[in-house]
Amino acid sequence: MSLSELFIIAVGLSMDAFAVAICKGLSVQKAKINHMAISGLYFGIFQAGMPLLGYFVGKQFAQYITRFDHWIAFVFLGLIGANMIREAFSKEDEEDVCSKNENNSFAFKAMFPMAIATSIDALAVGVSFALLPDVKIVPAVSFIGITTFIFSFAGVKIGNVFGAKFESKAEFAGGVILILMGLKILLEHLGVINF
Repeated sequence: MSLSELFIIAVGLSMDAFAVAICKGLSVQKAKINHMAISGLYFGIFQAGMPLLGYFVGKQFAQYITRFDHWIAFVFLGLIGANMIREAFSKEDEEDVCSKNENNSFAFKAMFPMAIATSIDALAVGVSFALLPDVKIVPAVSFIGITTFIFSFAGVKIGNVFGAKFESKAEFAGGVILILMGLKILLEHLGVINF
């Protein structure tokens, strides 16, 4: 997997965390550096840890499914992307994430479940990484974690300054990116394209 492909996947995965970080920025009067760092660390660590976990789970089953690995990667990334696009147009959970309770917004009990929820997609991507022959997992998950840290760190400030208008656009863009990456993996393995 090339660095550019990894970058595209990392950006796509980080969009969920970015959208939540924007809401976190809305929940405080003034975004401080510790708010941005807390958001970046929670989301970055979980976005790096979940694909690592998924990779090791996927490696256990890789020998049984190598003939279909490109289809599995395509389906996983496609479903994750479609779900992110659906969530971009859904307003059902927005009030929970964007609550205006400044005292609890960056507490462990608020951040931990959100970090898990936004990184479930990364778990599935880790499984698809296990099925691809050219993925070096430690650099890959490190890159995903750092990218997510940067987006989440910036998202708090952006949410604090500009409000929620970027939240749904970020999720939509992340979903499209993941679907396109899944399609690229499938087409490459089928010999339709060669990058």
